[in-house]
Amino acid sequence: MFVAGKEATKPYQGNAKPRRRTLRRLCTPPSPYASWFLMEADGFVRRRRMTAETAGNDPGVAGASAGAEVRWLGGRFLGVSESIVGSLTPRIGGETELQTVELIRSAQEQSDNSEPDYEGLPQGASTSTHMLAGAVAGIMEHCLMFPIDCVKTRMQSLQPDPAARYRNVMDALRRIVATEGVWRPMRGLNVTAIGAGPAHALYFASYEKLKKTLSDAIHPGANSHLANGTAGCVATLLHDAAMNPSEVVKQRMQMYNSPYRGVLDCIRAVWQKEGAAAFYRSYTTQLTMNVPFQALHFMTYEYLQELLNPHRHYNPSSHMLSGALAGALAAAATTPLDVCKTLLNTQESLALSSLSPKQGAHRQITGLAHAFRTVYRLGGLRGYFKGAQARVIYQMPSTAISWSVYEFFKYGITKHQHEKRRAQQMEAET
Repeated sequence: MFVAGKEATKPYQGNAKPRRRTLRRLCTPPSPYASWFLMEADGFVRRRRMTAETAGNDPGVAGASAGAEVRWLGGRFLGVSESIVGSLTPRIGGETELQTVELIRSAQEQSDNSEPDYEGLPQGASTSTHMLAGAVAGIMEHCLMFPIDCVKTRMQSLQPDPAARYRNVMDALRRIVATEGVWRPMRGLNVTAIGAGPAHALYFASYEKLKKTLSDAIHPGANSHLANGTAGCVATLLHDAAMNPSEVVKQRMQMYNSPYRGVLDCIRAVWQKEGAAAFYRSYTTQLTMNVPFQALHFMTYEYLQELLNPHRHYNPSSHMLSGALAGALAAAATTPLDVCKTLLNTQESLALSSLSPKQGAHRQITGLAHAFRTVYRLGGLRGYFKGAQARVIYQMPSTAISWSVYEFFKYGITKHQHEKRRAQQMEAET
């Protein structure tokens, strides 16, 4: 009887409890299959009793007869079981499909209630999201740190006026405010904000796109430092192309005793006296500086993110710390190039006048090589690191602000898109 029972219940192993409930629900009386089973069981009991009576006390005859009856009943029950399962297949399949739909729906609800993955932006919206977040980050970065940027520009002067010689950053800020007015360190902020928006929009959008594309090609499924550095270099080309004219105007207005009344006056004077090429005179130097700066900056930032934020969740403290350390390291390493860039942008009058007549006959410094020679001639090796303290102090909070604001807006925009898509799905279901 044990063998027959095992064979009869074999088709329903694996998830026995729900199947038994299903069969009881579907085979509630009156059911022809239940009536047949009761009749067959009653007949089996009667035949078994008659066999035992005719066999007398002979256990061998009784056992053989009982075994034949068990095999007969098992075969009959298996045959009917197959017919029952065949007749119930559509209904059982329908219930299975309903259970599958419920499981999928519950999984979707859990994923909808979970936090959106802001590193994996929605398809078709990533470029605009990166550009908007990058533009806001760039404007806030330059605006908040602009007074320190003004001090950095002045401290990089090779031949400063005696009234513009400063011991450190705080001394410079205090003296500028005391002698030139409270708003003097903010001069040129408007042109910087105008240039920083599109420059940083191109910068972050191209970086994110290239980083993903190159990482998939170089090291699929993992972070690639080579891809990060390459993406940072290419993004810098676009950033500097948009930002360089603003840098020229800004630094000329930041200098001590700047002769320009305002931004438009500076643009007009440079255009008339030096031509349109003056706005891009330092472009190659700025690229020479910014390409290693951004490569080192992005590689350090991504490396620190792997250590501090390996799951790449939105974590403001890790973004701020990684950005600050990456900016400080890159700024210190590229200070000599920044000094040359400042000289090319400002065309410092006292530096030009201190050159010999033959060297300064054309009254302009052109090209990176010429700027390097001029810096060494007027300041020696120490001249290449003028304003290094101000540059590091400027870049640390600057890059921290930039990355923090960028990651915040990227996260916020992505979360808004996630909630909007979820609301649309709920409306479609109802």
